[in-house]
Amino acid sequence: MSDIHYQIHSNSPDKPWIMLIHGLFGSMDNLTALRRQLTESYQILTVDLPDHGKSAHTTSISFNRYCELLFKLVESLGIQSINLIGHSLGGKVAMQFSLNHPNKVNHLVVLDIAPVAYAPRHNNVFKGLNNVKLGTIASRKEADTALSEYVTETSTRQFLLKSLYNENDSWQWRFNLALLEQDYPNISAAITSSQAFGGKTLFIKGEHSDYLLPEHKSAVMELFPNSKSKMISGTGHWLHAEKPELCSKLIRAFLAK
Repeated sequence: MSDIHYQIHSNSPDKPWIMLIHGLFGSMDNLTALRRQLTESYQILTVDLPDHGKSAHTTSISFNRYCELLFKLVESLGIQSINLIGHSLGGKVAMQFSLNHPNKVNHLVVLDIAPVAYAPRHNNVFKGLNNVKLGTIASRKEADTALSEYVTETSTRQFLLKSLYNENDSWQWRFNLALLEQDYPNISAAITSSQAFGGKTLFIKGEHSDYLLPEHKSAVMELFPNSKSKMISGTGHWLHAEKPELCSKLIRAFLAK
């Protein structure tokens, strides 16, 4: 049994493969809108990253560790080559996968993230999540109220609460909160490799997001010299959910080349 929870969406075994990789605190469901746009032309492998969703919890987090678990899954499924699409943390994992296993990757698509180190961005999210007392809350509404003391954006709270579930009258987070907080410096770190990935790569930026900026170009080109970039206007960091049709159109055009 795989340590990675996954689903396969396919209407033909002859079509090329895509693996969709979600971001921090998320799950495979976060990329559903994009997946629906691509299923007609591709076999889609959707995954929950380790320490997220229904995948197994680990004891330490690193890009290399995560991508090796995904590589093991791809190998176990007999997939000879695959296109990778990753958002945010998933984009970093997809970049590391491509650098570590370049012969396995046809095309790489990175959604709104760069291979650089980032200053901490989720301090209030961690404070809010830790403010939810799982042993005493009686409802999702109570969890939302506790979260709101530190996370003011309703959309962000709704996103986080998707990972809250109740089993046998016990509330739990699906993501490995303690480890994500402990190893957050590893999640924020830069991607490293002794060699570049020469395959075709596309970086797509949300216009109003500050995750992928002009000053990141040198770091991008050093590791991904055969890369191009596109921007989707009127979107932020969640560009694939805000404009899935346009995002998938850019991806399909890129993959078809």
